[in-house]
Amino acid sequence: MTKIIADTTCGLPLDELAALDIPVIPQIIIFDNKAYKDDHEIDTPTFISKLRAAKELPKTAAPPPALYEPIYKECAKNGESVIVVAPSTDLSGTYRSAEVAAEMVPSADVHVIDTRTIAGGLGTLVKKAKQWADRGKSPENIVDAIKRLSKREVVYFLVDTLEYLHKGGRIGNASYLIGSVLQMKPILGLVDGKVDAVEKQRTYSKAFSRLKTLILEDCPPGEGSYITVSHCGGEENARNLARELEITLDVRNIPVYEVPPAIVVHGGPGIIEVSFFKDA
Repeated sequence: MTKIIADTTCGLPLDELAALDIPVIPQIIIFDNKAYKDDHEIDTPTFISKLRAAKELPKTAAPPPALYEPIYKECAKNGESVIVVAPSTDLSGTYRSAEVAAEMVPSADVHVIDTRTIAGGLGTLVKKAKQWADRGKSPENIVDAIKRLSKREVVYFLVDTLEYLHKGGRIGNASYLIGSVLQMKPILGLVDGKVDAVEKQRTYSKAFSRLKTLILEDCPPGEGSYITVSHCGGEENARNLARELEITLDVRNIPVYEVPPAIVVHGGPGIIEVSFFKDA
């Protein structure tokens, strides 16, 4: 048997993860030197309220290895292997924490995957890993399949402002936009686990319209695209987008997720993110 472990940056609802029997590790949000775990100690609406009232941008910290250690020990005791489906190492220190914890429990058979992604696409990979584990695939085969699938992912997202990405140091190859397009609305993406600029538009409405065009140009039709929509503070836009894409791409019930606090810290309120997977 193989146990799949996720963390809150995958964006999957906690009740869905619990129903799937997937342990979820929280990220740490720090406001005014007070730390909150973003699974049960602070949720996205509460976080946004605190963010708007805060004088300084909050900070994030990767989950400490101690949060992984007891799960590893329990799995080793039960003879289970472990696969940690972790966010991109360029966006989070979660991968390293999971690796350190594995060193602390040498009796455990632990595999940590740097998926090179985050949010909705990471959630898709978590669920696929669980499906394959339930079907009895070996840990090695699951790791290989997740790595191959992750290379097919395409991510587009919009933010209201680049300020949060810039201050949080997560802007990656899109850093050249700072200072030149502060009044523009860029369409961003993830390229090999790093934030990169795709295009820029003069208004949010134009950027949103162009986002839909890019998705329809690149996303294959049908359920195999595993398309998801994620948002923070933009649920109506996200659900309208999902409904439009369902019709155009012949996909039923595209999941719409709420972006967790650890991502909002760096992207800011108003994120709309779309993830899908191209054909092999």
